[in-house]
Amino acid sequence: MVIGMDRPPTPDLVADTLAWIEGRLDERLTLARLADRAGLSPYHFSRLFTARMGLAPMAHVRARRLVRAARRLAAEPGLRLVDLALESGFESQEAFTRAFRRHFGTSPGRFRRGLAPPDGDPPMPHPAERSRAVARLPGLVTRDAFTVAGPTRRFDPATAATIPDLWSHLIQALPFVDGQVPSWSTYGVVWSADRQEGSFDYMAGVGVRADGPLPAGFVRKTIPAATYAVFRITLDGTALPPQVKGAMATIWGELIPASGLAVADSPDFELYDGRFAPDRPGTVIDVHVPVVA
Repeated sequence: MVIGMDRPPTPDLVADTLAWIEGRLDERLTLARLADRAGLSPYHFSRLFTARMGLAPMAHVRARRLVRAARRLAAEPGLRLVDLALESGFESQEAFTRAFRRHFGTSPGRFRRGLAPPDGDPPMPHPAERSRAVARLPGLVTRDAFTVAGPTRRFDPATAATIPDLWSHLIQALPFVDGQVPSWSTYGVVWSADRQEGSFDYMAGVGVRADGPLPAGFVRKTIPAATYAVFRITLDGTALPPQVKGAMATIWGELIPASGLAVADSPDFELYDGRFAPDRPGTVIDVHVPVVA
């Protein structure tokens, strides 16, 4: 594992990264630089940071620069917006204005004319929402390529809470006779994660044949052959989404870093077997994370 040269990370990589970013907002910060400093691949660092903070690393950097820009707007009446935009890392005044409006709900000009600067305290990691009901299974698992199909959408940290809607769509369509393989196992598949923004494609799917008809709105996707580390979530019978969210923070924030494994840039997936019952204590979900063998 290669550690970045700025200074070694503390055990809490995210908290340490937040403080480090705060003192370097004037510098050229990239996902690669942040990940290198943490000793992780950009893909792994982005998943870890997003699971812990609820937004992607570079989205956090952009938000902190906007907070600092708002302070300067209030404190420096003669500051030109175009200069502030460029000094805040934006390519143009127009891009800065759009980002400022999205973040604060008002334009820089209106902000300057009467609003107080926002609270500038840097956000800290979410309190321990991690789960202890998750553990890595021994060894690694190699799987041949297989094909799944189901409703698919692109999500980001702000919309991820609506993922259960895809599962409702899937369940309403099951079973379908012609294309589905003879199994009741289902898959929650993640791929095409945007490391900068934290967005990703997600499918609630079932195994299908490589061809044949599918229900309306279903998409077919082939998962390539890969080697996986498998993490088992054991449910307690309470609401499912908070348990999965906490378990993912534990997997990406603790168990994968502790394993020393390098995460491969390939789809990862949750496997729900045919006996899955979310309200039954002891039911399990096996999360498959592709790794470099």
